Amino acid sequence: MSGQGTPGGVVARVPLGRRGVTVSRIGFGTAPIGGLFSSVGDDAAEATLAAAWAGGVRYFDTAPHYGLGSAERRLGAFLAGLDPAARAEAVVSTKVGRLLEPGRTAPGTESFHDGAPLVRRRDYTSEGVYRSLADSLERSGLDAFDIALIHDPDEHWAEAAGVAYPALARLRDEGAVRAIGVGMNQTAMLARFVTETDIDCVMVAGRYSLLDRSAADELLPLCAERGVGVLAAGVFNSGVLADPRPGAHYDYAPAPEAVLRRARWMADRCAAHEVPLAAAALRFPLRHPAVTGIVVGARTPAEITTDLTLAATQIPDALWDELTPA
Repeated sequence: MSGQGTPGGVVARVPLGRRGVTVSRIGFGTAPIGGLFSSVGDDAAEATLAAAWAGGVRYFDTAPHYGLGSAERRLGAFLAGLDPAARAEAVVSTKVGRLLEPGRTAPGTESFHDGAPLVRRRDYTSEGVYRSLADSLERSGLDAFDIALIHDPDEHWAEAAGVAYPALARLRDEGAVRAIGVGMNQTAMLARFVTETDIDCVMVAGRYSLLDRSAADELLPLCAERGVGVLAAGVFNSGVLADPRPGAHYDYAPAPEAVLRRARWMADRCAAHEVPLAAAALRFPLRHPAVTGIVVGARTPAEITTDLTLAATQIPDALWDELTPA
C-alpha cells in the first residue's frame, strides 16, 4: 500500500546545470493558464499561480507561444503582486524562436483560447532572439529572465544552433540571463545541442514519461555526463496519464486507442497497489538521476494542489517493476 509524503520534498530547490541556478523540483508550466484547449480568465490564472506558490513552487516556465503572450502577461502580473523578498525567490524561464506580430490565425487552427489578435512568426536570428526577450520582458513586466530556452527549433537546426544559441550565450556572458538551453518535444536534436554547444539545460516534453521513455536512450546519459540540467515536461503526455478516458489527449491530440489501452492497463496496475496513475506519472521522471525536476501545468488551484500532493506519494518498488517494460 502506498502512502502520502509531504509536498516539501518535491518542491525543494535543486541545482540546474552548472551555473548556480536552482529550481524547485516541481516547476509550474504556464501553457494551461494561457488558455491551452479551453479559456482561462485572468482571475482563475492568478488563483492557480497563487496555489502553486502556496504549495512551495518557485520555478515557473512560460513562452510567447502560450496564449499568444497571455501566459507571460498573467505570470508577470502575479509575480508583481508579491512583496520584493518573496519575488526574489522565483525563478522564471521563457523561450525564444517565435515572435508575435499583429494578425489573426485561421479558424480552427489555434490550440490556445485566450490570445490577443496576434500571429506567431518563427525567427531564430540574433535580432529575433533579442526582440523576443525584449517583448517578453515588456509583456511580463519583469526586469530579467533567469533562463532562456530556444523553443522547438525542429526544422531550424542550422539557424538555432549557429545563430540563436550564440546570441543567448552572449546574453549569458553579459549577465542578462543566468542560464540558457533548449526546449523540445523530441530527443535527437536536444542530444545534438548537448553535444555540440555549451547549453546549461534542456526541457524535454513528453519524451520521458511512463508512456514514452525515449529520452533515456541517449539524451539523459549525455546530460548526466556533461552536467546539463534536465527538466522533464509533459509528464502526463498532454493528459492521458492523468485520466485515460475516451477523448483524452496524447501529445496535444486525441489519444489513439492503442495509447488509451496502454494507459488504462497502467491505471489498473497502479490501482492494485492503491496508487493513482497520475501519482506514478509525476514520480516516474524524478527517479532518474539525470532529471533535475519536472514541469507540470494546471488551469485551476485544485489541479496544482492535487498534483503537488500526488507527487509526494510513496510508491512501492513492486509497482515500478510492473510498469517497466520487459
